[in-house]
Amino acid sequence: MNIERFSFGEGKIHTPSYTTPQPDVRNYGWTAYGLRVGIWRFFDLIDKLKLPACHLVNSSIYDHGLEIIKRIRKRNDEIVGHGRTNAESQGDLSLEKEGKLIIEATQTIKKNEGKQPKGWMGPWISESHHTPDLLQENGYKYLMDWPMDDQPIWMKTKKGKILSIPYPVEINDAPAMLYRHHTPEQFAKMFMDQLDVLLDESEKYPVVCGLSLHTFIVGQPFRFKYLKKMLEYVKNHKKRKNIWFTRPGEISDYVYKKKINQTN
Repeated sequence: MNIERFSFGEGKIHTPSYTTPQPDVRNYGWTAYGLRVGIWRFFDLIDKLKLPACHLVNSSIYDHGLEIIKRIRKRNDEIVGHGRTNAESQGDLSLEKEGKLIIEATQTIKKNEGKQPKGWMGPWISESHHTPDLLQENGYKYLMDWPMDDQPIWMKTKKGKILSIPYPVEINDAPAMLYRHHTPEQFAKMFMDQLDVLLDESEKYPVVCGLSLHTFIVGQPFRFKYLKKMLEYVKNHKKRKNIWFTRPGEISDYVYKKKINQTN
């Protein structure tokens, strides 16, 4: 789940249709709906289904959404670094400014959670030529910006390596329903078909079946109805015994422990 905050009256903004001159009240309010309403529907659902989750968290949520953080802690879910705010993207920044962004966001999480986040996903899935190096140098074990495989793979950095864990672009509510205009029902079927195919393949080798969500998209009631169907489908799947319901940090721990040498 992407838990994202946008700046009122400035910077980048998500939109279900088109933007208006700043202050873009309509789109700012739409994204804020996710933090005020949508995320709580999601929490209640995954509590009921007893499913784990990871949350890609803008560090500004610590100043503007502390009740959300408390719920994440209560569930013992994973927090993934996701920049300071989604009003900016790090790929546009100089090396120095990107380094400062990563350090600031990381230190905010570390100060509040008492530990460094293991993983990072850039706001807007944005990277510069230096991002993997900066993340590895700042203690990150994995990143999620590269949708190029169904398995975790190692990426080389200047001072070592970092793990890339799959984060789907297609099985992602934002591009699917906002940009390609799939209906909630179509998106649900896409995920269920994805799961079925990957489950068949998993009989030969392990694969990751991720589901990328945003509070202000699937948190809307008419879409949430189909999110519920999707998660009930995976929880009650006939091949459920072959599914490891987990978080990317645990996948990372497994790969590092086993020293799996997947080529990049």
